[in-house]
Amino acid sequence: MRADHASVMRKLKIARGQLDGLIRMVEEDRYCVEISNQLLATQSLLKSINQEVMKAHIEGCVRDALQTDRLDPKVEEALALLNRMAQG
Repeated sequence: MRADHASVMRKLKIARGQLDGLIRMVEEDRYCVEISNQLLATQSLLKSINQEVMKAHIEGCVRDALQTDRLDPKVEEALALLNRMAQG
């Protein structure tokens, strides 16, 4: 992975903490809007992590793949991931 490993790991650990908090909130039967707000925050964080990973992939792997004359599946993989990100 070419993304900043430390940054990605730090954000993933924060997201894990948010998920643990969400589980507690549901177990404690907390107010639905509070749960929903926390879910949105977690989704936002995960989206930013994915963007960081994809940016690094495009700047590294895909750029390298485009500098050759042969077809490389990395380009197709990146396009497929971007397509899925746009749908979600």
